Amino acid sequence: MNISILVFGSQKFLTTLPDQIRYATAFSVEVIANLDQAVSHITMTPPDIIVVQASLDGSMELCSWLKDQPKLSWIYSILLEDRSQQITDREKYGWEWELEMTSSALKQGADAYIWQLPEGKTDYTLAELTANQRLILAQLTVGLRKAKKYRDLIRTNDLLSAIALADSLTELNNRRALEWDLPRQIQKAREQSLPFSLIILDVDFFKKVNDTYGHLVGDRLLQLLCIRVRHNLRFQDTPFRYGGEEFVILLANTTGEEALIVARRLNRIVSEQPFAINNQHTINITISLGTASLQSDDDEQGISLLHRADQCLLEAKATGRNKVIGWDHLSHVPYLKAASS
Repeated sequence: MNISILVFGSQKFLTTLPDQIRYATAFSVEVIANLDQAVSHITMTPPDIIVVQASLDGSMELCSWLKDQPKLSWIYSILLEDRSQQITDREKYGWEWELEMTSSALKQGADAYIWQLPEGKTDYTLAELTANQRLILAQLTVGLRKAKKYRDLIRTNDLLSAIALADSLTELNNRRALEWDLPRQIQKAREQSLPFSLIILDVDFFKKVNDTYGHLVGDRLLQLLCIRVRHNLRFQDTPFRYGGEEFVILLANTTGEEALIVARRLNRIVSEQPFAINNQHTINITISLGTASLQSDDDEQGISLLHRADQCLLEAKATGRNKVIGWDHLSHVPYLKAASS
């Protein structure tokens, strides 16, 4: 695990840190002394741990800002108290003062507050110096442990999200993924003034396959169909299993005429060669397809766009199957036009 540490402090402050931080090879250490630069760096490249010099202007502001950021609040911030007056007051007023200062630092956003031994004094014992550095390293270990747990959690969430959006049989994206991606692609097309289309396709007489050969053969047929379709799409085309034997393909930067070309190619590559289920069975199938393109009055979720493509699919199936019908070619079916308006 590549751990990164940001030191918000001066180069002189860096020299006071344990050698395990200054000369570490297991992780990267960056030093920044400007608050705005530190915020910019954290936003662009979030570190796992921040070591903050308490005497530097903006130290507590940085800790507070960090904890107010929902996507950055997991970063572990260690505030090192190096202000001579604070340390003098600590020695003067005792442990109650120390507890009060620690409580205040933690409330303002620091995850750990450590009193550094002040520079200039030479009467520290080796035990005192060692104990102070051990405490810093112990808090660093806590930060590393937190960073690892956070990364593990992110990986787990990514895996669960991928599972939730994938169809286990065909390995295509599922309907939930379509409901998330379709509005996103519509918005992108409108922002960039690009055409956008989609295809809905359905396997003709698929129930007959299940009734004749069984559902296991039917499942295998759908897998082989998806492999063939996926291998014959363009890089910008995104297929989804819409439900059962019905599929939707989003066509980014694609006009209505171009969508028809894509759909006709898919219709041809499915029907021209049978599917080898196993050594005993090969099955010929056809598909019916409907296409539609984004219009200015379509809703943001893509419901009306899907509806028009679905009407074209219904017309293809009603007029003989194994064909492609696009919405722009449905002027001869006035009841479908009326149903969509």
